[in-house]
Amino acid sequence: MTENDGKKFAVLGVKPWLIKQLLTLGIRTPTPIQKGCISRLLAGDDCIGAAKTGSGKTFAFALPIIQHLAEDPYGIFALVLTPTHELAYQIADQFTILGQPLKLRVCIVTGGSDQIEESLKLAKRPHIVVAMPGRLADHISGCDTFSLKKIKYLVLDEADRLFSESFQEDLETIFSALPSKRQNLLFSATITPDVRESKLLPLNNDKLLVWKETDEQLTVSTLDQRYVVCPAYARDVYLVQTLRKYRETKPSSHIIVFTDTKKECQVLSMMLNAISMDNICLHGFMRQKERVAALAQFRSNLKCTLVATNVAARGLDIPTVDLVVNHKLPLEPKEYIHRVGRTARAGRSGMAISLITPYDILRLGEIEDQIKTKLTEYKIDDDEAVKVFTTVSVTRREQEAQLDNEQFEQRKRSYRVKRWIQAGVNPEFMEQGLEEARRQRIKAAKKAKLAKIKNIQSQMNEDKSDVNTEERLRPCEDKDIDSTIKEGLKKVNKRLMKQDERFKNVIGKITKIKQSANKLQAKQEAEDMAPKKKKKKNVK
Repeated sequence: MTENDGKKFAVLGVKPWLIKQLLTLGIRTPTPIQKGCISRLLAGDDCIGAAKTGSGKTFAFALPIIQHLAEDPYGIFALVLTPTHELAYQIADQFTILGQPLKLRVCIVTGGSDQIEESLKLAKRPHIVVAMPGRLADHISGCDTFSLKKIKYLVLDEADRLFSESFQEDLETIFSALPSKRQNLLFSATITPDVRESKLLPLNNDKLLVWKETDEQLTVSTLDQRYVVCPAYARDVYLVQTLRKYRETKPSSHIIVFTDTKKECQVLSMMLNAISMDNICLHGFMRQKERVAALAQFRSNLKCTLVATNVAARGLDIPTVDLVVNHKLPLEPKEYIHRVGRTARAGRSGMAISLITPYDILRLGEIEDQIKTKLTEYKIDDDEAVKVFTTVSVTRREQEAQLDNEQFEQRKRSYRVKRWIQAGVNPEFMEQGLEEARRQRIKAAKKAKLAKIKNIQSQMNEDKSDVNTEERLRPCEDKDIDSTIKEGLKKVNKRLMKQDERFKNVIGKITKIKQSANKLQAKQEAEDMAPKKKKKKNVK
């Protein structure tokens, strides 16, 4: 430790006792977002802060909150809202560690645990409440054992996600219970127009800090970003081969595999375990105790592979993660940014590999435009992949057969019904309304996707005015929107592959893989039949 340690925090206005606590944690200099925000937050400004994951956002708001709390300790002093259980527990841990000199009391309100027990903890007036919007809204509507009327700080971590439609009603309930005079602090890796211009949470424009990194590249330079091209039907096979190849050089490395749905996450985890690729899964239908246990096993090296949905994409800080794999590309570029941000944190190196099919070229291009980086290929031996095709495919079907779909759906419905009953509404009517809203959202999403495809096709035809008539993209017809979208995407992706040197030979590669797989399958079937014929001949 040198005499200069902590001086840069002192310049920002951080008190000596808090600097001493930072030094005991091994933190000697502030990160860029901490330099940009701490002094302004101490001065009472509202804030919108955007920075890459792993950049120290939590301490950027935790330090000013704890320092102000020390001047006049009472509860409830600050409310932190977050979209996931895992991030709530992580933020709570960081507040607890940083606030040890004050014997800081932190209460986590996320659901998945006994609601009465949570109510009792809130009644004891903890200094900091870290909560998910849904469960906190339930407490506000259902009991009067605590008050949020004296809070000084409201923090929205991963604000872009919190301002999505799914949280709107809960946020309205929460904001109605807060004092009008408070500091509003909004942080995320990606700041959307919904965050900047939210009518739900108007900010103090006279005292508003908008901070973002000067480096416009949204992923860190120490992250090696790759892709693996595979047939759509062999995605699982190439996932297995990718994991095996990576572990050949780093056998004990920490790996996170992201996929798109809870069911897919569960099946994928079961399949990998069945072929002796040890892992643990994490998704929203798991009980809170199961989720905490899964993360504990991953952090402690008991399990070195985590298969997860996007619940693990936001803010989860496990510094030892070496590799992130996208089993499927996320729908939005910002979700890709959050996913790959689980590795290469705080100056460390890391790798992100995305499995892509010929149908994903457009989506990949949108991600690359956003992150201002071109992914490079992570080469997988196609012949070796073909050899395990049957094993992986059969194992996948076996695990799907074992999974109790009814139990999955029942758990989802039970959670909804419980919340509706607590809110005093008729579950049957709400179920009908929810289904109608779902249909309307799907319909609107399909129309938007179709309009997007038509626009892209039009631009491509303008850019390629010299191509033959046969090569021009014909406008989509709206007779059957599903098949029209599928056909339109197929044409767009095919054109994009021709324009990109990386993917010009993809169709030939996919065809070759299919032919090899068919030959191997025919050979295996012939070998399986041979003993039966021999046995039958001997009987005669």
